[in-house]
Order: sequence, then structure tokens, then C-alpha cells
Amino acid sequence: MTKQQKQYVFYIKPTIDFVLSLIGIIVLLPVYVLISIAIKIDSPGPILFKQKRIGIHKTTFYILKSRTMKSDAPSNIPTHLLQNPDYYITRIGRILRKSSLDEIPQIWNVLLGQMSVIGPRPALWNQFDLIEERDKYGVNAIKPGLTGWAQINGRDELPIQIKVSFDFQYMKKIGIKIDLLCFTKTLVSVIKSDGVVEGKKESKGLFIL
Repeated sequence: MTKQQKQYVFYIKPTIDFVLSLIGIIVLLPVYVLISIAIKIDSPGPILFKQKRIGIHKTTFYILKSRTMKSDAPSNIPTHLLQNPDYYITRIGRILRKSSLDEIPQIWNVLLGQMSVIGPRPALWNQFDLIEERDKYGVNAIKPGLTGWAQINGRDELPIQIKVSFDFQYMKKIGIKIDLLCFTKTLVSVIKSDGVVEGKKESKGLFIL
């Protein structure tokens, strides 16, 4: 990592994350309130879904999402690996996933410094193959993000080795240019409702897990 990259990672990027997350929380608060009401009306259970993830330097934290699945859904299995994801996803959950609105609470993770706006998507604590592969390339040494280079280059369709290779490419090129590119392409993906794979069907959404 060059001197300029270190300055960006340790000073500029955290400032951008804090400002953007703070603005996001304020602007999207009315939307989140409406989503919360819809979730409670649609199915019994909590509004938020918490899941243990791997953060920078393999520290753990709990990622936040609006609940899109029934309360009895497995909590430590990626949705696209469930045998019958359609059974678990709620009616409002389908809408939230298609629009990526279920990801809004993760802005709080960014505000707390657990995540960045741009970075590799955080692995589940039990995705040992993904964690090990990232260790080989040093990817676990950078903060995970809401979206990243791998997410705009294939997402669920990518094998772990290729996914991590994109994470490594991002780490080597990390800077304002690639972050802006990821941010812009992510917005386009949201508008177009590009798909992610859940089970054997393609669903619309933004993030991997």
C-alpha cells in the first residue's frame, strides 16, 4: 500500500464513511419507520435481523438488516444456499430484497466504524473457506463494506476464489477512484434491480448475503 493509499484508508475514507452514514440515517429515517411498520404487520418477530460477521482483522461484529425472513429461518446460512428460500422469505421481505431496502440498517454499522461504505462484503463467522481464502491475500486486513468490487462484478454467481481475487484487486487499487466507481455502479444496480441468486432461482437485490 502506497503512502497516499494509507492516508486515504486511515484518514479520508473513515471521514467519508462517517459523513455519508450520518446523512443516510437522517434522510432514510422516515423510510425505515415505514419499513418497520410493514414488517410488524406482515409477520410476527423482531424488526431487525442480527447476524454474526467477520470484520477487519477477523474481529467479529453483528451486522444489521431489516428482517425479511420468518423467525424460524436458519440464521447462519446464506440465503442462496438454503434448500427452499421461498418458504422462509416473507411477503414484505421479497419487496425489501428486490429494492435492497433491507440493507438500510447497515448504515448504522458504518457509523459505528464496523463497516465501510465500500469494501469486501463481510463473511459469515462460519464461512471458513471464504475467510481462509481471504487470509491468503491479506483481504481480512481491510474493513468490510456495504458493497464492493466483487459485488459489481458478479456477486453470488462467482466462485469463492474469483470473488476473493476481486477483493484482492480492490485492496491493491484502494482509493477514491475505485470507491467512486463501486458506489456509482452500485447505484445503477439498485435502479436496475440486478439479480442475486437465492437457492435455485434468481432474485432481485444488491448484496450477496
